[in-house]
Amino acid sequence: MQAMTTISMYLIPFLIAFILLYGTYKRVPTYESFVEGGKEGISIAVSIIPFLIGMLVAITVFRASGALGFFTGLLAIPLSYLGVPSDIIPLALIRPISGTAALGMMSDLTATFGPDSYIGRLAATLQGSTDTTFYVLTVYFGAVGIKKMGDALKVGLLADLVGIIASIVVVTWLFA
Repeated sequence: MQAMTTISMYLIPFLIAFILLYGTYKRVPTYESFVEGGKEGISIAVSIIPFLIGMLVAITVFRASGALGFFTGLLAIPLSYLGVPSDIIPLALIRPISGTAALGMMSDLTATFGPDSYIGRLAATLQGSTDTTFYVLTVYFGAVGIKKMGDALKVGLLADLVGIIASIVVVTWLFA
């Protein structure tokens, strides 16, 4: 274990030094390229800020308005017939919207039910098998100026649904 820590501690500085030396060997203006990359990074960060603010406001409104509770209640009864615990539904609904909110919900579920419980395992598996579709579309597509994202949204939400179903099936099959 100590050897891995030592290797990982020196790997990134070695990699950076290698890239700089190789760029210099190939007669690339490495410092100027680094500065230009930094300028582009800052301009991208500034262009993403409005999309981030919009997404954060939408998440806050979704949770504070009671819409999350409404959808949870709406889905709880039919999903209970399939053996899906109602405690996991808010996580499944919020995961495509916000990774941070979903991580908070997963942490609460793990603290409440325990990491080795069915719900704890299901929450962890669901967290790892889905993505923050709306966040990705809003921030990354918005940053590069893509306006038509309907097909990407459909595919992303379908992938999230498949991830949720697969999480439930696999965790139920392995641990219930």
